[in-house]
Amino acid sequence: MPGIIHEVLLLAIILLAISVVEAERLISAVLRYGLLGLVFTVVLIQLRAPDVALSAVVVGAIVTGLFLYTIREVGE
Repeated sequence: MPGIIHEVLLLAIILLAISVVEAERLISAVLRYGLLGLVFTVVLIQLRAPDVALSAVVVGAIVTGLFLYTIREVGE
């Protein structure tokens, strides 16, 4: 059972990465990027790498926050 879940999560990462690139609006791309980081973190936890997962959460949160701040300041 964990094998199937792992494969589904990896497929979700691929689909989310494609949807980030294909997004029409910047805010939509940033939100999808945040979701992509969340799924990536779940995969890392599943692979028993909690230290790497914690680093991914911190970096993902900072980058997503910076993207959202920049979009707000520049204006879409």
